[in-house]
Amino acid sequence: LEVRDLTAYYIVGHRKEKVLSDVNIRVEKGERVAVVGESGSGKTTLASIIVRLESENLKIEKGEVLYRGVNLLSAEDKELEELRGKEISVVFQNPSASLDPLYTVGEQIAEALREHGYGKSEAKAEAIELLRSVGIPNPEKRYNSYPHQLSGGQKQRVAIAIAIALRPKLLVADEPTSALDVSTQTQIIELLNSLTREYGTSLLLITHDIGVAYDASDRMIVMYGGRVMEAGKTEEVVSAPAHPYTQYLLYSVPMGRSSIKIWSGNVRTTMRSGNGISNKGCPFYGKCASPAKKCSYEPPGKVIVGKEGREVYCWKIIEEEVLMAGGRGI
Repeated sequence: LEVRDLTAYYIVGHRKEKVLSDVNIRVEKGERVAVVGESGSGKTTLASIIVRLESENLKIEKGEVLYRGVNLLSAEDKELEELRGKEISVVFQNPSASLDPLYTVGEQIAEALREHGYGKSEAKAEAIELLRSVGIPNPEKRYNSYPHQLSGGQKQRVAIAIAIALRPKLLVADEPTSALDVSTQTQIIELLNSLTREYGTSLLLITHDIGVAYDASDRMIVMYGGRVMEAGKTEEVVSAPAHPYTQYLLYSVPMGRSSIKIWSGNVRTTMRSGNGISNKGCPFYGKCASPAKKCSYEPPGKVIVGKEGREVYCWKIIEEEVLMAGGRGI
């Protein structure tokens, strides 16, 4: 998957509210990529565009979403229907909303299989095996259970079973753990990790929880205000964050998450209580205490830092890099 220069906005009354600006991401075959950001960062809108389930008032201004060379933004409905489920599948934040309360969970899995050529008995047998593979106890009995008879964690496991039923090449998981307790969150992340390993499925994980992202990704993309702030190997982003916003995001991680080899340096700046998200230049400008002059009016430039080719979008860092190299700044 490759997203190129994606820019989109919502129509709110007579206004246009930009939600994504020049977003570029990629997911390689078999790779796990996490998109991390707080509420309003644009990450869920990004996911909805990728699976082409965006709301009617969302308009795409420019960009491409390429899946194996096919631009999903210009694909016909029939082509999208063929891709969904078989090639690209999605797990939503709220499993209760994504499961039909009038049908048993087994019937819902079997229906997804029958729509793609499975016979009735074959679909039932495969649905039971899928329930078993996602850790549902006594799957033969649970096949006949309705969603309201399951716990939140079990519902999410069923939603994952539906999503992986046709062995998709890419799984998009939008906040799959946010409605669950901590122990169940861990189980779901372990399940996603084991399934991606077993089937060779690529994972695009959308989350506000940097701890969840750390446990379930090879690469991390940090978003704020509709823009990518930093992108690189997860271990490097977490242990040596470069962008001021990434530093604050990590600074807010509870110390109880001992699994994270967290960065322990000093924050670059003291965050200003300021003007919120900037519509011009860097969206973090209004809250960054030591921005470069052009941060206020020009979209962030990209600089490559570290040994692993990490991308950071920050004029302040670019100026520092130029000065260290003997230049005069930008």
